[in-house]
Amino acid sequence: MANQKLEALLGLALSVEEAERQKSGQLGVGFIEETRKWELIVKYNGDIGRLQSDIIGVEELIAGYAIVTVPEELIDTFSQLDEVEYVEKPKRLYFSTLQGKQVSCIFPVTRREPYLTGRGVLVAVIDSGIDYTSPEFMDRDGNTRIRFLWDQTLVPEQVNELLPGREDLSDWTGTAAPPEGFLTGVEFSEQRINAALKSNTPKQVVPSGDTSGHGTAVAAIAAAGGIFLEGQYQGVAPESQLLVVKMGTPAPDSFPKTTELMRALTYVVKKAVELGMPLTVNLSFGNTYGSHDGTSLVERFLDNVSEIGRTVICVGSGNEGAAAGHVAGSFGRLSVPGEERKIELSVAGYQRTFNIQIWKEYVDSFQIKLSSPGGAEIVVDMNRPGGQSYIIENTEVLVYVGEPSPYSVNQEIYFDFLPRFRYVDEGIWSILLQPIWTVTGNYDLYLPSSVVLNEGTRFFTPTSAKTLTIPSTASKVITVGAYNAAFEAYADFSGRGYPMRNISAERIIQGTIKPDLVAPGVDIATIGPDGTFVRVSGTSFATPFVTGSVALMMEWGIVRGNDAFLYGEKVKAYLRRGAKPIRGEMEYPNDKVGAYGIIVSS
Repeated sequence: MANQKLEALLGLALSVEEAERQKSGQLGVGFIEETRKWELIVKYNGDIGRLQSDIIGVEELIAGYAIVTVPEELIDTFSQLDEVEYVEKPKRLYFSTLQGKQVSCIFPVTRREPYLTGRGVLVAVIDSGIDYTSPEFMDRDGNTRIRFLWDQTLVPEQVNELLPGREDLSDWTGTAAPPEGFLTGVEFSEQRINAALKSNTPKQVVPSGDTSGHGTAVAAIAAAGGIFLEGQYQGVAPESQLLVVKMGTPAPDSFPKTTELMRALTYVVKKAVELGMPLTVNLSFGNTYGSHDGTSLVERFLDNVSEIGRTVICVGSGNEGAAAGHVAGSFGRLSVPGEERKIELSVAGYQRTFNIQIWKEYVDSFQIKLSSPGGAEIVVDMNRPGGQSYIIENTEVLVYVGEPSPYSVNQEIYFDFLPRFRYVDEGIWSILLQPIWTVTGNYDLYLPSSVVLNEGTRFFTPTSAKTLTIPSTASKVITVGAYNAAFEAYADFSGRGYPMRNISAERIIQGTIKPDLVAPGVDIATIGPDGTFVRVSGTSFATPFVTGSVALMMEWGIVRGNDAFLYGEKVKAYLRRGAKPIRGEMEYPNDKVGAYGIIVSS
């Protein structure tokens, strides 16, 4: 029997050869080749710190979660310890990129009474970094508005080597090091960033940047000070203070991982509590791996974190709405004997690897067949939980039949397609679902994020509903979709929530209605790195409109003393109530533009 404390994907990764993991885009995430160890997400109880040793590394987060680094051969033994409740491997995160303030009614509260600017509120941007030298992130005296910057990609020893004997840093003392309680990266204080701004060589003092420009653009939409072009590019909360975390990217072609996100969230929430300030957090990324019902450790972690301090977390719904990467269906309560569903997908040429997740309720029993473009067929042994391996033409298919976890009633059947040579077989693959006995008969199939698939790799008959990326599926975050403000129309790329027509009134409960609302996310003008101006699209750039608006609300309520409890779910409730319907959408709530439509901040 498979180890019940390990998620299915981790179980599969541990059951295959390392060469197969290297071919896969998903299975090797979390494995550290240099040390031959795994970085894992652990839900624990008791004193997990006692497990820290020369062999096992433990980073305690908050709310009963930890990131543990452990040799592969010890994972099974480690997971059986009483303190360990459940273990997941990290997943890659992808940035959701593809006239905002006016249509969001932000001007009425910033340019006249009550003249809100976000003063006294922390805006946390967890992203690709920031161009801290931009005047947009300084006050009028030229001092930085960034209270702390944690660059997870830097090595302390290398940073310290840049500053031997520098006398111009007399206003700053100390050496480069990670934040207290963490093991990686370098934390830069407000004082050190100011020292860098006064230096002739700022990148020697604070050698952190934003190569992609994604984080800078996001931060500017939420909080740019309006220095350039008479405030044309002023952000929503121009006097807020910033916490910035640049997530780690260990390799040039790599993406940040969920473990880095969890570290970052722990860090910014602890900082906000330490500083005694309300906090709004911006997360503009996600992935498609998971059951999309809020039950993974990362989703549960976000829900737990959102209840600490005076915190609001805003997450983009992702850009998978029109990506044809999801199929959903149902056989109904009692399936008809002989009934079957054939789900076809096109695999484009030169596709190196991809995967398919099938999610269903464990109570339902299916037979599953996979057919290749050449007509070869395999039948998945559903009675054998754990890993299976098949060779179909020029493709190796790894299959993992999962079981329910302590946190979910769902079952995953995971397919990983690996090339025997250079590429998987192109053409039409099909999955045949044949119900044996069903109670609900529901099923969902997901491909990886469109960011990592070749154009043309897609389902033929996709379902646009339930295309939110994870972690926007967490119940207690504010999930933000995108619309085109120029035409007041839903942006079809924006990730969609659950189809309301399938949810009876008595079942519209917390977390079911997603997204919560939409914000401008098409052709947004903002600041890029090195003082450039860019136009961007995607839910990545819709989210900071809401993040900044939350900062204005917190200033009015908490900072100015009008409502000391204006945080958490209360902010979500107010935003929902204040939203206005979008043109062409007649029924609310709906899966496209949220519970109530367009953000209105006034």
